[in-house]
Amino acid sequence: MHHMPQGRVHCSPFNLPEINPDRLKTAKALVEKAVQLRRVFSVQGPYPVIRAALRARGWVERRLPCPAPKQAGHCHGDEKEDGDDSNDDNDRGVEGMYDLMSRLVRNETTYFYWTTRRDEIDCRSLRKDQMTNHYAKSGTFTTKVGLCVNLRNLQWFDATNPDTFFPRCYRLGADDEKHAFIEDFRRTACTSLLQHIVERSDGEGREQVEAEEEKVEENLSQSEGPRKRRATRLVSPRMIDRALHVCQEFLNSLDHSDIDVTMETPPSLTEQQWAKFMHDYYLVVHEGVGIEGSGVYVERCQAMLNRLQVCPQLETDGLHNIWIIKPGAKSRGRGIMCMNRLEEILSLVDSDPSLIKDSKWVVQKYLERPLLVYATKFDLRQWFLVTDWNPLTVWFYRECYLRFSTQPYSTQTLDSSVHLCNNSIQKHFQPSQWRHPEVPKDNMWSCSQFRAFLRAQGQGASWGALVVPGMQRAVVHALQTAQDLVEGRRGSFELYGADFMLGRDLRPWLLEINASPTMAPSTAVTARLCPAVQLDTLKVVLDRRADPGAYTGGFQLIYKQATVEVPQYMGVNLLVEGAPLRRPRLPPHRIPVIPDPPLTTHIHTRTNQSAPEAEDKPSSHRPSPCRRPSGKENQSGLGGNRFPKRDEEDGALGCQHTSPTLRLSRRMATERLLALHSEPQKRVRCLGMSLSSNWPLHLVPRTLSHSLSTHCGILGCDTHPSHPNPHPRPAPGSRTARPFLPQSSLGPPRKAPTRSLPTLYGPIPALEVFGLRPSPLTEPLSGPCPTLASDPGLRIHQFLPHFHRQAMATYKGDCTSGGPKSS
Repeated sequence: MHHMPQGRVHCSPFNLPEINPDRLKTAKALVEKAVQLRRVFSVQGPYPVIRAALRARGWVERRLPCPAPKQAGHCHGDEKEDGDDSNDDNDRGVEGMYDLMSRLVRNETTYFYWTTRRDEIDCRSLRKDQMTNHYAKSGTFTTKVGLCVNLRNLQWFDATNPDTFFPRCYRLGADDEKHAFIEDFRRTACTSLLQHIVERSDGEGREQVEAEEEKVEENLSQSEGPRKRRATRLVSPRMIDRALHVCQEFLNSLDHSDIDVTMETPPSLTEQQWAKFMHDYYLVVHEGVGIEGSGVYVERCQAMLNRLQVCPQLETDGLHNIWIIKPGAKSRGRGIMCMNRLEEILSLVDSDPSLIKDSKWVVQKYLERPLLVYATKFDLRQWFLVTDWNPLTVWFYRECYLRFSTQPYSTQTLDSSVHLCNNSIQKHFQPSQWRHPEVPKDNMWSCSQFRAFLRAQGQGASWGALVVPGMQRAVVHALQTAQDLVEGRRGSFELYGADFMLGRDLRPWLLEINASPTMAPSTAVTARLCPAVQLDTLKVVLDRRADPGAYTGGFQLIYKQATVEVPQYMGVNLLVEGAPLRRPRLPPHRIPVIPDPPLTTHIHTRTNQSAPEAEDKPSSHRPSPCRRPSGKENQSGLGGNRFPKRDEEDGALGCQHTSPTLRLSRRMATERLLALHSEPQKRVRCLGMSLSSNWPLHLVPRTLSHSLSTHCGILGCDTHPSHPNPHPRPAPGSRTARPFLPQSSLGPPRKAPTRSLPTLYGPIPALEVFGLRPSPLTEPLSGPCPTLASDPGLRIHQFLPHFHRQAMATYKGDCTSGGPKSS
């Protein structure tokens, strides 16, 4: 180990620049102001425009560590572009100042993040005042699989059919979608065959197809060698009948006419028949083999195609049944292939088990008949900005650019140089010598150049009336389906790039949506547009945040959803709300008479009479509600009232006369319960009542003992308490018939009848008896209320609630006019 001599300072092998005190003072002042205003940013990736724009606004950069060692000068994305280096000294001085300020804020909080990848920053750990240019879980619509799956749920957000702006797409890793793709491929082969027959019968169509095929053969003759001569044999016309039958079944399914078809119903074509059909289809469409007697099917084929116009993608499907296979989680056109044979597509997917497991392979119907510019295919890159997800806020950029392929368009070849317009792919190919000279050599157009082309074609108004509105609707629909899946955040925003193709009718078709679209100035068009869209993005997310009326550049607000209030979670709280149903009051003449089980009331007025025969009898010997007990029953004590003469009268009258106790008890049994609360013991004794051991739950009159039939719990009584004949009191130690006892002592509980009687006097509470027990006393009642012992009617009158007195008076009046008066 080497020791440094004393007096020397250890120096770094790199020479550190001298720090000018004035520059340091200026840097500290700028940093202090930026920290106070929370203007510290971090950029990761090649975004020099974002850095320059933020520094011009007074922001200070806090450098992020390099994710991986790269070439010098590429750590922070400051790629030096070609140009003059006359101001290198001045640039180094400015960069030195920025480096000094960056070191001063290395321990400060970053308030603005701009990164290339969304996983560089954890959005959940950010504070509310921190901003970032990505949303969490935005891969639900920026990946091929996510867009394919989520657009199927558009019916829950809008009435638009996704097939009108998004080509049919399937995940080949899912078994159900794989079977759906096979059915779609075969059905598309049938419709393509019908179009092939109709177009071949047309002279102009035949000449156009033959000229196109000859041109492609000439272009590819040098690289592919001489093509095989077409076979001269003809295939059977039976394949046309099968194609018409399959198309008819598809129309029936659209009209729900196949509702009676079950899983056990055999398919219209077996697998062997499908294999034969597809083999003949490849010969006819791909190899040019003719069909014997196809001319007689032209009208039927044309009629079926007219009926199939309900399918929005019929015009773009074409003749060759080409599908584009896209591996998931890849960008810039990597791994994308075009195929037109079913067995080749399935074998490609089955060759990679990992992709099958993760369902990453996506197959999408290729637009075989797009709009061409000078016979060359192109697509559009359109930017849009999302600044909020609740409410969903979408900004649409007013400019876009076109990307051309290097080769003339043809469906006779499936080469990527013809069908893929990504600049990352086309830059590896040289433009074809047969391509139209008006197509730019750098393979890009601005939207203004394209609008000029449309005006030359007589369709200048279609851009603003059809193309732009269609792209805006497609973008909004794609975002609506992913709104519940993306983790929205008020301090975040994200710039996306959507790729579109145009049909021959100028209808836009959404292909995919890209997160972190490239901002590389690869051509003159992107060198002008990419910096502009970055600057305008900062105008929307920064300037407009401070000033709502600030200028937003080329961004236009096209959609802002109504705010959706998210209810606060209060746990599981199920509540059933409703209004009670009130029982209607019947008029007096419509009151039904429903017999109730009897309630026998024993009123003791004599003290020296025994009742040895007062024993419990079986329930079968109890009197019916409307029948007076016979003499034997009276002698056994079950009748509760021994009036033979009165019994005969009541039997003859058919129970027309009832006692006030019976009337009141019946009415009390149908009304709300009225709980008898305990009163002071002094008042209880004054009423001639005794308290049981578990007072105040049992409140029992001393001289009253009630017996109730065990098969019900509804009060009912036919006895007349005011009859002059006295009722014998039971002897000491004897039991009364069925006393009011707790349910446990009466045996197993029995269900009480639910019938009820309406009342003539309005709602009157019923009497709820908590507990009654037989009185063991045999002596005459004595106490402060001797009248209770001499007048049973008075005892009942005072025992019942106060609001029954009017009923008693009414009954006495009735007895005075029509029967013996109660004393």
